[in-house]
Amino acid sequence: MRKFINYRESLDILNNIDFGTRSTQKLFLSNALDQILANDIIADHNSPAHPTSGMDGYAIRFEDQELKQLEIIDKNPAGTVVNSKVSLGVCIKTFTGSLMPEGSDTLIPIENVTVVGSDIVIDKVVNKTFATRDIGENYKKDEVLIEKGAKIGFAEIGVLASLNISQVEVFINPTVAIASTGTEILDLGEVQTNESQIRSSNHLTIEALVKKANVNTIQMGVVADDKKSITTLLKNCLKTADIVVTTGGVSVGDYDFVQDVIKEELDAEVLFHGVKIKPGMHILIAKKDGKLIIALPGFAYSSTVCAVLYLLPMIYKLRGAGETLPIVKARISQDFPLKMPKTIFSACNVSYEKGEYIINFEGKKSGTSAILTNMLDSPALLIQDETSKDLKKGDLADILLLNQL
Repeated sequence: MRKFINYRESLDILNNIDFGTRSTQKLFLSNALDQILANDIIADHNSPAHPTSGMDGYAIRFEDQELKQLEIIDKNPAGTVVNSKVSLGVCIKTFTGSLMPEGSDTLIPIENVTVVGSDIVIDKVVNKTFATRDIGENYKKDEVLIEKGAKIGFAEIGVLASLNISQVEVFINPTVAIASTGTEILDLGEVQTNESQIRSSNHLTIEALVKKANVNTIQMGVVADDKKSITTLLKNCLKTADIVVTTGGVSVGDYDFVQDVIKEELDAEVLFHGVKIKPGMHILIAKKDGKLIIALPGFAYSSTVCAVLYLLPMIYKLRGAGETLPIVKARISQDFPLKMPKTIFSACNVSYEKGEYIINFEGKKSGTSAILTNMLDSPALLIQDETSKDLKKGDLADILLLNQL
């Protein structure tokens, strides 16, 4: 009889996979949004490189505020270098972003003075160095500004542009090939010819899930449940994809051929086949030529939960961005016993109230692992470890926030 491992053991196996050196590419900055940085970004200069004005006003010597009235000797627009110097009793009108003139150490704002002819009268004094940006205030030369593995967002784009970096090296996003297997399932648009046929949603659900993780996808659609078709499918996918995902054909039925093809036709290294979880206990994950094959159960809810639990973490690992599943603590609104000695993932509703997450099960249907509608609205997965105790109303428990994937 096949040995089932526990959920924690299965995660440990996957966490220890070494995918080797990942390929990189250079992208123009305008195309780098949401990509993963392949190298540290290090400042090659100070920003600002010189003391700079932080607002419109008058560059002065701090101690000259005691004089109450100063002569305006020049103007200092941004983008120019003024030759005049600030000395005793004089000031230079200076604008936001302008270099602070030589001799000045403080910027007194326009609203703090009254202009009388060619002088300013100081109505309100300021502290020394007020509105003056120090050298390196933004960043200093040789400072690591963005670390390798960071996801490039709008702020990263701005910092890279300020460093005059027009092209940036990023990791090439992994490619995931997806297919549903089963002679009884129909793809979109196919006509039902007998009542036993059902419409497949798995391959499209999983494609949508992994696209949110910003990876490349190859949609293979629905494949007949026979060894030849499945063998051809997997061999073709392994030529171009980093991860191949199938749904169906991993249980113990006479027509569950996916597991046979993986083990016999491909001679892949099976990392595990069977985990003590609900749903998805028959999940199979194997490795072939440095590529990963994730064979999920056929029921819609089961395959989707397993894709969240196993496929997404492997995508995160390949992307190298340090991403993790959004697991948080939530307070449960009713008693909820542990129904069996497995790690159980139960669909629930989640809301955020008075500083904490609250979960309930209103409208959630009980039955088989096929009820994908349980993931609609504001869904989460309640996680009950196989060794945990029954949950009582008001207890805190771990949940996985599905809408934050």
